[in-house]
Amino acid sequence: MALLPKLSQPKTKFVLGITLLLYSAMACVAFSLKGGDSFGEARQQIALRKVGHEVLRYLGDSSSSVLPVIKTDDNAYQLKFAHAFTFKTDSLVKITERTLADAGLTNRHVVNVRRSGAQDVVFAYIIEDKKADGDKALIPCSGRTQPLGNYVVEINFEKDGISSAQQGYLLGGIPLLALIGLLFSRPAKQQVVAISATDKQREEQLTIGNTIFDAGKRTLKFEGNITELTFKENRVLLILAASPNEIVERARLQKEVWEDEGVIVGRSLDVFVSKLRKKLEADEAIQLINIRGKGYTLEVKA
Repeated sequence: MALLPKLSQPKTKFVLGITLLLYSAMACVAFSLKGGDSFGEARQQIALRKVGHEVLRYLGDSSSSVLPVIKTDDNAYQLKFAHAFTFKTDSLVKITERTLADAGLTNRHVVNVRRSGAQDVVFAYIIEDKKADGDKALIPCSGRTQPLGNYVVEINFEKDGISSAQQGYLLGGIPLLALIGLLFSRPAKQQVVAISATDKQREEQLTIGNTIFDAGKRTLKFEGNITELTFKENRVLLILAASPNEIVERARLQKEVWEDEGVIVGRSLDVFVSKLRKKLEADEAIQLINIRGKGYTLEVKA
């Protein structure tokens, strides 16, 4: 007895074609995820070696080698030093956070300092996400000087996205679910509309809430007051205004606004969004909201 409904020849070809496309797409996604993980791991290790270099500079040591960074777990690393040293906790925090920020590593992380070969933590602190709302940190024992000792610095970054095991389940399950769905459904014509900021839109005036946004002149007009926008603020608002009350992903904004600069630092986008929010705050019908870990929404009241 057949377990699946009988398919017509055109539909069979459609199902087989879509299935092949799905498997090809999933294979590409698998390779891209693996490559992205490798790049992120390399960036973390390079940044931590820079932390070791800056700590040695702070100690006045220009001759000792920066020891290799040891990976202890996913997104967890150890930084060791060849010689004993003493340090002030505030200085270690500033050196570490400045170096990580320069490398674009602004996600949550925990820093523990232990004596070599010991389990007891002599100093530790936590840094929350460095978003537009400002840095949030828990730093105990601030301002204290630690005695001479052989110290190990351990840094644990919060994991972004899904784990390797979850990726495996995702890549294996999606094609199967898609195939089952296609076998029991009819292909339907769908029209996908891509919203983008065209040259024509840039020349038009858009009404957002009670504010008139002139993208061509890069100005905001609210109750007779005109506020000028920078080039990048204008581009960010143009993209957000094209999708009001919808989440616009950070990656899209970074790509469309900063792709011509080669290097993208997450804090750059946060700074521009923060400034743009201040320029829009006079209009109570508009609210620029940060969706944690996803992107931004330009909320416009009807």
